[in-house]
Amino acid sequence: MSVKYYNENSESFFYETLKADMTYMYQKFLENLTKKSGKILDLGCGSGRDSKYFKSLGFQVISIDASEELAKKASKYIEQDVIIGDMRDIEYEDEFIGVWACASILHLEIKDIEIVFRKIFKSLEKGGIFYASFKYGDENYIKNGRKFINFTEEKFFNLFPQYRENCIEIFKTFDVREGRESESWFNIILKK
Repeated sequence: MSVKYYNENSESFFYETLKADMTYMYQKFLENLTKKSGKILDLGCGSGRDSKYFKSLGFQVISIDASEELAKKASKYIEQDVIIGDMRDIEYEDEFIGVWACASILHLEIKDIEIVFRKIFKSLEKGGIFYASFKYGDENYIKNGRKFINFTEEKFFNLFPQYRENCIEIFKTFDVREGRESESWFNIILKK
């Protein structure tokens, strides 16, 4: 994983991501939730931007990040403790109405993505919603010491055909951060 990068660059990453306008992705996630109250897991919460938003809507939010430095900043920002931990180690069962994994699982190896997906599905209540985003494309790459797993719809279902029946929607977006508008994202919403 890319914990070292996020620990060393926590200050710049924190402020850069707070400015990102996630309105469209939030709408997609929220419109698919079957309940309008309950617990949401923000997996790889980074700056805490999304946790803060979901909390503002009245959801109970559990936030996890592997970077100790980002978790400290996010804890202050969202005014609650962020769990410092590896997403591969989560152990919840039938607890969440939704799991939000925005640009976080993409740093794992494919075999570990499968482990995390299984654990996420176990953590969701029946009918729960899971949102994840990855860089868009066929080729994986390494940048600044971070590995990025990229997906297209075809590549995703070639690797994970078992989730085809859970898929509500796949959509492509462009990066909302300033200066990164040419970068595209693979977004997927799955239902338990």
